[in-house]
Amino acid sequence: MKIILSYLSGFKKELKYGPFFKWLEAVFELIIPFVMAKIIDVGIKNNDIPFILYMGGIMVVLGIVGYVSSLTCQYYASRASQGYGTIVRDELYKKINMLSSEQLQAFGTNSLITRMTNDVNQLQLAVAMLIRLVVRAPFLIIGATAMALFIDWKLALLFLLIIPIITGILYIVMSKTIPFYRKIQKKVDNLSLVTRQNLVGVRVIRAFSRQKDETEKFNTASEVVMDESIRVGKISALLNPLTYVVVNIGVIAIIWFGGIRVNIGDLSQGEVIAFINYMMQILMALIVVANLVVLFTRAYASALRVSEVLETVPALTESATPITSEKTAVGDIQITFDTVGFTYPDAQIPLLQQLSFSINKGETIGIIGGTGAGKSTLISLLPRMYDVTSGAIIVDGVNVKDYDFKTLRKKINIIPQKAVVFTGTIAENLRWGNEEATDEELWKALETAQAKDFVGKMEHGLETKLYQAGKNLSGGQKQRLTIARALVAKPEVLIFDDSSSALDYVTDVAMRKALKDNLQTTTIIAISQRINAIRYSDKIIVLSHGEIKGIGTHTSLLETCDLYKEIALSQLSEEEVQK
Repeated sequence: MKIILSYLSGFKKELKYGPFFKWLEAVFELIIPFVMAKIIDVGIKNNDIPFILYMGGIMVVLGIVGYVSSLTCQYYASRASQGYGTIVRDELYKKINMLSSEQLQAFGTNSLITRMTNDVNQLQLAVAMLIRLVVRAPFLIIGATAMALFIDWKLALLFLLIIPIITGILYIVMSKTIPFYRKIQKKVDNLSLVTRQNLVGVRVIRAFSRQKDETEKFNTASEVVMDESIRVGKISALLNPLTYVVVNIGVIAIIWFGGIRVNIGDLSQGEVIAFINYMMQILMALIVVANLVVLFTRAYASALRVSEVLETVPALTESATPITSEKTAVGDIQITFDTVGFTYPDAQIPLLQQLSFSINKGETIGIIGGTGAGKSTLISLLPRMYDVTSGAIIVDGVNVKDYDFKTLRKKINIIPQKAVVFTGTIAENLRWGNEEATDEELWKALETAQAKDFVGKMEHGLETKLYQAGKNLSGGQKQRLTIARALVAKPEVLIFDDSSSALDYVTDVAMRKALKDNLQTTTIIAISQRINAIRYSDKIIVLSHGEIKGIGTHTSLLETCDLYKEIALSQLSEEEVQK
């Protein structure tokens, strides 16, 4: 929670002047019943019109000054709440981008989105109400009680009796509702998950005619949120009726006992009216407090969720003195895996075990193996998407942990299995890794990736707008664009994580020939399930259950590695394998 409150430090002026002007408004508001009492007891009783007009003018001035004070407070509250919300949202987004893949998966995409939107909005609202009402409401309650004691301390004892009763009601309601609001936020996370899955998988849902089933699933998740909200709403709904009942009993008591004291001459009629006004001010202040209890209860639950992310220590961190220079090459060996092992958090057994091999500059390396062999995890260790749990990975003579992230990932670029493009133009997507790239360089990369033809046929060419997640492109087109994007970045090591799976055989062959012709000095690592995609690599690594079963060329592995031969024969005929 401390980290959440620390972001308010930049708004000390707003936190000081905002409550001050709200306090000023409350002071003027407390004076009005006293002025009203004078009008009744002096002006109306003596039929003194000038006095009535004079005191009425004072009331008007008090109202205007109070209104200006309220507007000033609102200005400071808006500045503080919106500024605070912006800072928290920015810091939250920054922290999310620092978390490892495992940490992101632990929180869940839907939960992180809810925390950045709904939870931060709750915190913004809490800050605004903190400035606008937290000072005013208690001051009105205390001030109205003090003014009542000043008028007649005996009758004011009713105030001292009523306030503790209402305070007890607030405490009970608050203690009951806090756990419910935490549950509601988790249910909202689940609702966001269902919504996100349905929107992303809309084509699959329609293909299997599952619209009705998914609608029912959404309705179920929505009803769970509704049920929890109704349950907490029933408790919160008791606040206003109970406070009204208690305060109205107080008003009745004031009229009853006040009337008796007027009859015996201890009080004037105007003072009784002032008492009632002060009681109503307390009523309105207590209603505000009741609503603030609900608001801050929800904000507290949101603050815990936001703090959980902000206080999470990233699993991947840079060295205290990272290497930022790209000119670190030593010898011909560019990449070395030295007895590398990796185990996912909470896993019982290692996924990768004692892997050792080297890759020379400019080599083309193929990696093949069955599902779950650890191929994608292996290459994800290179740019430190994950950290090794044992051993070391050396790139250009330097342990990958000694690089800063930007330098390392500029050297090494992964083209993921699932093609991801972003909303914007094709040119904007291609320039992600190299903002200074010319149009000529973009077209050259598109040509190598076999994407020049379909981009050239588009009406606006490089300036063609892409929909969210590239919905206006086919799977193969998106894959080719992501390959071109990686080429524009000009990395020293280019990793294909089965990133041509959506391409037809002819296009795939043409692209690989273009890569060989145009990237002769670039080290290429290709993961594929297809023998034809990696058979002409300088070196092929065969993985099985996290262990290396063979390293060599296509020809040598056919003779020395039974697993590789089995994979090859499952895809090609005996004659094709030997070609």
